[in-house]
Amino acid sequence: MSNLEERLLLLLPKGVVGVLALVGILAVGRILACSVWGVVGALRTYVWARLWAKSLPETYGKWAVVTGSTDGIGKSYAKELAKKGMNILLVSRNMEKLQRVAKEIRSKYRVQTDVVQADFALGRPIYGNIAKRLKGKDIGILVNNVGMLLAPGPFKKLTEDNIWAYVNVNVASVLAMTRLVLPEMLRRKKGAVVNVSSVASYFPMAYFQVYSASKLQPRLREECGSSARRPVRGAGRRVHQHDFLRQGHSHPRVLHPTADAFAGSAVAHRLQRGAPSSPSPQLAVWRTLPERYIVSSYKARMDNKLKKSK
Repeated sequence: MSNLEERLLLLLPKGVVGVLALVGILAVGRILACSVWGVVGALRTYVWARLWAKSLPETYGKWAVVTGSTDGIGKSYAKELAKKGMNILLVSRNMEKLQRVAKEIRSKYRVQTDVVQADFALGRPIYGNIAKRLKGKDIGILVNNVGMLLAPGPFKKLTEDNIWAYVNVNVASVLAMTRLVLPEMLRRKKGAVVNVSSVASYFPMAYFQVYSASKLQPRLREECGSSARRPVRGAGRRVHQHDFLRQGHSHPRVLHPTADAFAGSAVAHRLQRGAPSSPSPQLAVWRTLPERYIVSSYKARMDNKLKKSK
């Protein structure tokens, strides 16, 4: 401690110094507790959960529906659920990719597959056809994964079509798809709905304002509490750390798993083990920091990145 700091402390009453010391201890304790809880959550998700085995078809139903299922997290979820013995219904907008992924899953995991071509950006008209393709299938799990993210930029450059596409893909799809499968899940008293959200839903992100706002809705179950999942076993599961996945990389890191590693652990932890959702280690650490610092530092980084790209 410098002489100047010592002099300033001497000017303060002893009681004030004690209060400041207590506040400092509590602040450091909170940061350490949140960090430890994040590490514990990671161990539960990536290690402990894999020691449990539960039959997903028997627990939830024979079919799993995955939206946005031809790339990234959606494809990894589809493969992981197929590995656990579930039939897979893939929903995405590119028929060529749908057929290729369906063939890959069918041949590798020896399960049934079906595909539905749908562009969620079109909104309400697509759900009639999806509903028809769901009929007659014992839908046990729905993975609301489909999402869109445009290139970063100021809000004024977004077109009206961009705004409605964000709403239709990131918000309405979650509600509409859940509405299609939930009545039958309630009737059978079993089923699970997985909503894939984003860490951007926790903080207003510069140049991704609409995306950040639109990803808030998929994690509303967290805000509602455990009562939101009581009517249906497992309903309302959600994950939200996908911004930290290392897309296209085959070697995961502790805080940056690949899509395959993430989906495998999420299925084992939340669906097979039935454990409640917990914040990702990255998010647990982020939430110990002041929101103003996170928002301002991210904006500065994006400003610099956009300047370099011009």
